[in-house]
Amino acid sequence: MSTKRDYYEILGVSKTATPEEIKKAYRKTAIQFHPDKNPGNKEAEDKFKEAAEAYEILSDADKRARYDRFGHAGANGGGGYGGGHNMNMEDIFSQFGDIFGGGSPFDSFFGGGGGGGRRQRKGSNLRIKLKLTLEEIAAGVEKKIKVNRLVRAEGVTFKTCTTCNGTGQIKKVVNTMLGQMVSATTCSTCDGSGQILDKRPAGVDNSGLVSKEEILSVKIPAGVGEGMQLAMSGKGNEAPGGVAGDLLILIEEQEDKQLKRDGNNLIYELYITVVDAALGTSVEVPSVGGKVKIKIEPGTQSGKILRLRGKGLKDVNGYETGDQLIYVNVWIPKKLTADEKAKLESLRSAVNFQPHPDASDKGFFERMKEYFS
Repeated sequence: MSTKRDYYEILGVSKTATPEEIKKAYRKTAIQFHPDKNPGNKEAEDKFKEAAEAYEILSDADKRARYDRFGHAGANGGGGYGGGHNMNMEDIFSQFGDIFGGGSPFDSFFGGGGGGGRRQRKGSNLRIKLKLTLEEIAAGVEKKIKVNRLVRAEGVTFKTCTTCNGTGQIKKVVNTMLGQMVSATTCSTCDGSGQILDKRPAGVDNSGLVSKEEILSVKIPAGVGEGMQLAMSGKGNEAPGGVAGDLLILIEEQEDKQLKRDGNNLIYELYITVVDAALGTSVEVPSVGGKVKIKIEPGTQSGKILRLRGKGLKDVNGYETGDQLIYVNVWIPKKLTADEKAKLESLRSAVNFQPHPDASDKGFFERMKEYFS
């Protein structure tokens, strides 16, 4: 079980907090635990990183939705098929340009701080939907997908931005009664990347990028579900003088005609005749691994739930495997011939055909309690 604290708790906001409230809370927490303000304080540095991770998830609508639905597992799953979520100090300080309108506020407070320097641009993310069958979800699958992404055109070169001399920032020094104060803003010429377009072939726009179709191979782990989002790092659009964004893959689950999914469990509705229920029989039922033969005991009641251990879906995090639940329904014919009516009528008063439930015949609530246990 994860030992991570709740992201909303870290920033001190409610789950209904607006993006502006989340941004304001992060700014307050980041200033409180900033390394420049707490030199040598490992606990403060850890809380600074913790707040940055919380803000990265909650400030992104898609990541926040996954976190609200799946918790830390959902948030981390977006970062590379269920892998852990790691942020280094460079990643964290790069956020400050958005949060504080340029560089870190500590550039002004401490004459430079950890947040200054060139900010590497990142290309935009691409999003696609991928439909999977229940069999593909059960076993995991490798898919070939076609994407159109923006990449650097052949022959394009970049050079150091002459406005900021490659730093990505414009700094101003102001003398005050408290001493020199340094403010930093993102360079508008290079948009903080420190590089500008140098040479570009004919037909290429000012960004130096062109659209290119690519066939990518993506491995989908077993156990994914509807609405989950996986990410392929660096397979989104490229950025002039920067790094490529990510390819985000939204999972769509195709409905199976026979098996219904309930979390990691699979449910199958089995209909048997009155005769089979009374005398017992053997039947084959579908499963994701092929058909399975099961035994119906004599005297099986309608509504009985049979459980096939381990015949469900593997958890996407690899913790456990679900079961297959078989709901037994005894089919009562709606129309009878005269001969059939006569045979049944002769059994109406038979002792064995009178209801005599005992402790082994569980009622509806007992069956539901057993199912959810």
